[in-house]
Amino acid sequence: MANDVIRLGLIGAGRNTRDRHIPGFLQVEGVELSAVANRSRESGQRVADSFNIPTVYDNWRDLLEDPTIDAVCIGTWPYMHRNLTLAALEKGKHVLTEARMAANAQEAREMLNAARNHPHLITQIVPGPSTFKVDNLIGKLMAEGYLGDLLAVEAQVLTSNFVDAGAPLHWRHNRTFSGYNILNMGIWYECLSRWTGPATQVMAMTKVNVPSRLDDDGNVQAVTIPDHVDILMQFANGAQGHLRVSAVTGLAPGAEAWLYGSQGTLHLDPGLNLWGGQRGDSQLAEIPNPPEGQYAWRVEEEFISAIRGQEPVTHTPFEVGVHYMEFTEAVTRSAQTGQAVPLPL
Repeated sequence: MANDVIRLGLIGAGRNTRDRHIPGFLQVEGVELSAVANRSRESGQRVADSFNIPTVYDNWRDLLEDPTIDAVCIGTWPYMHRNLTLAALEKGKHVLTEARMAANAQEAREMLNAARNHPHLITQIVPGPSTFKVDNLIGKLMAEGYLGDLLAVEAQVLTSNFVDAGAPLHWRHNRTFSGYNILNMGIWYECLSRWTGPATQVMAMTKVNVPSRLDDDGNVQAVTIPDHVDILMQFANGAQGHLRVSAVTGLAPGAEAWLYGSQGTLHLDPGLNLWGGQRGDSQLAEIPNPPEGQYAWRVEEEFISAIRGQEPVTHTPFEVGVHYMEFTEAVTRSAQTGQAVPLPL
């Protein structure tokens, strides 16, 4: 398939699909956007008209029955990812699915098992892009021993907005659609684990600061997904970590991380600038991060190249997604029980 046209179907063409994935696929030579199935035919037609997609299906099942489609991009909310992935693989389609991988760890494992049962098909999750700019630099420094032994990790992902109790119910507030996913916690854990490796134990406290919101029909709906999370972690390499994720931290600086080692310290500031210092230094100094060394968004290109047998999927394979979904579920289990939860589940 190295030189063949790859025909792609879109299932759930929401904002991220329209803003990122469709433009990304259009830049890859030999990719044809063949069909779209959205929540309604009307919304699917609008996407088709905007991007000259020739076919609109009333539902995703009809799209998967199309024998001319080679691969699908799934842009729905997490609760549909498992069903769509399994159905697409059964129909012989390669799968790129939006993060978060699934609603819970069991669904993620079912997706991984299905992928392993179809080894000739490529499966990929849209990666957490928040730290792409510095991932290579941090990885290089750690491999060179800049930190010595990693001892502790501190990270916080905070909004700068004050809590908005009057805002309507969003799908991220709705456990039916989101499952165990909380804010962008799983995505940031994926980013952290690129530097630290996996967590082996989790202990968490969470808070729902707005216990109910109005849905689109004006009905009051209970909210059980937290908007503030504190997580303690033990990593496989022996380091301990603390991750705070919140949507209620007015005037907070944003996202930042600290990596403390036996010989050095690294600080990622909210502007994604990396600062460092080692034993004997009196203060941190900014570490140069040349653009040519930075990883850039190329998710759609990587997916198509993997289908063509030109490279493996690195950002992000299903195995990594299963791990961050187990972490995600462990956070809720710990918060509910007050107990530390070992990983993997």
